[in-house]
Amino acid sequence: MAYLNCLPPSVEPCVSDHMPQIIDMIKQILNNGCSYTIDGDVYFSVDKFPEYGRLSGRRLEDNRAGERVAVDSRKKNPADFALWKSAKEGEPFWESPWGPGRPGWHIECSAMSAAYLGYSFDIHGGGMDLIFPHHENEIAQSCAACHESSVSYWIHNGFVTIDSEKMSKSLGNFFTIRQVLELYHPLALRLFLMGTHYRSPINYSDLQLESSSDRVFYIFQTLHDCERILTQYDEASLKDSIPPGIATCIKNFYDECLASMLDDLHTPVALAAMSEPLKTINDLLHTRKGKKQELRIESLAALGKAIGNILTILGLLPDSYSEALQQLRDYALKRARLTEDQVVQKIEERNAARKNKDYEKSDAIRKELAAVGIALMDSPEGTTWRPAIPLAFQELQFSAS
Repeated sequence: MAYLNCLPPSVEPCVSDHMPQIIDMIKQILNNGCSYTIDGDVYFSVDKFPEYGRLSGRRLEDNRAGERVAVDSRKKNPADFALWKSAKEGEPFWESPWGPGRPGWHIECSAMSAAYLGYSFDIHGGGMDLIFPHHENEIAQSCAACHESSVSYWIHNGFVTIDSEKMSKSLGNFFTIRQVLELYHPLALRLFLMGTHYRSPINYSDLQLESSSDRVFYIFQTLHDCERILTQYDEASLKDSIPPGIATCIKNFYDECLASMLDDLHTPVALAAMSEPLKTINDLLHTRKGKKQELRIESLAALGKAIGNILTILGLLPDSYSEALQQLRDYALKRARLTEDQVVQKIEERNAARKNKDYEKSDAIRKELAAVGIALMDSPEGTTWRPAIPLAFQELQFSAS
């Protein structure tokens, strides 16, 4: 999580440390007449909560009992769910007013969130598979314990799929973040995940990760080039103004990012909005017209700062552009199963072939490296390389479009 630039939780509570709070909440629900006891078990009575189903939109008569366990015939309504389960041989248990036992699946979340956030808080997250029954039951039991209980926003994320099939342990088609980070930069993975709206399913593939890695490299290289130019100038000597066209570009960029993030955290639109200011920076850095533009350095400073601000909000700003670029190169070499020295040797072989006018060999070397994601770039200063999407993936990308 730290590698992905995810902020750590303020509190990571354990259920076993909160038995008093759980038992107290069950007592409140019983006292309010919304649950009943049977032989050491305590069940929530869904018939006592008329708003049951308001989150999922399911009607009570449509609900299937026993989503995770067999139906208990002792229940008043098959949809009633356990708040406390009596102890079974071989299972952990705690003492309670109803005898030894353990909490039900749902009550622990309500009790711990109430302990740290109160009965009313802003955001409750979870996977879309938790909408029913888990979050539906959380609402019912929290409101039964405290009528003022409320959550302002329910944030449910879509599944990660592989070839349009849900990633899961049971299907054996899953892998961990650690495994992905062996071959791809953490910020490339973060960009990939943010490239799809959080509520939508996201289809994992090597092509998608290659594309995200390529995009991250382009963003950081552009901003690194911008930074390098700016270090040649004293900030105090720069004017306070920028051309109207640059000011409009930055305003439109900020407006689009803000509007998209206010629209249920629509991160793909915010990421796409970077294209125009990034292109403008590259024009100012590399084109003849851009190099002659009035207030060019001031424009580069303003554009670089604007993009950096949005990258910070999105958690995509590295500690150092140059370090991140080197890390992306190292990852590309690892995926290509090459070392830096081997790439340099190939570049020297190609230079020799070009000098001898053996263009067929020169092209073959370029294509050989491109096939494994190493792109050669020729300039008057010589030949350098950068990570790129391997040719086979580029062809897949082209056929998909």
